[in-house]
Amino acid sequence: QWVYNILEKKAEADRIVHENPDPSNGFVLVPDLKWNQNQLDDLYLIALVRRRDIKSLRDLTAEHLPLLRNVLQEGKEAIVKRFGVPGSQLRIYLHYQPSYYHLHVHFTHLGYDAPGSSVERAHLLADVIDNLAMDSMYYQKRALTFPLRADEPLFKKFQEAGKV
Repeated sequence: QWVYNILEKKAEADRIVHENPDPSNGFVLVPDLKWNQNQLDDLYLIALVRRRDIKSLRDLTAEHLPLLRNVLQEGKEAIVKRFGVPGSQLRIYLHYQPSYYHLHVHFTHLGYDAPGSSVERAHLLADVIDNLAMDSMYYQKRALTFPLRADEPLFKKFQEAGKV
């Protein structure tokens, strides 16, 4: 609901850094709640896509390339315009597994070791775009490894199934 409230401007409208209203290829860029916006070393923003039918990396196909390219290009442009941080200084990625199932993209400063920015969980948006351009069904076919904490419900399901 938090995501939908932001997209519908029922919450955090004053925090929006950039917005593309297109229903298919648009998104809203907002500072992550973990970032206090006082210094750029730990810059952290989230792009929330407008489409509600894309839950995670697994749902992406070549059909979504215009959306992903918009997020990448417009997100970088908005960040350099507002904060003066060039795209070359940003890590732009998606999580798998995500912390919530509405497609969103993380923008962090390269110098910031953000939680979940490591290779086991983060998939660089530029790589995602390239992979989908080569094979529309790449993320439906590919095995994706990801870390789980011992107290996560999904980990317990794997244990119960004898997969851990």
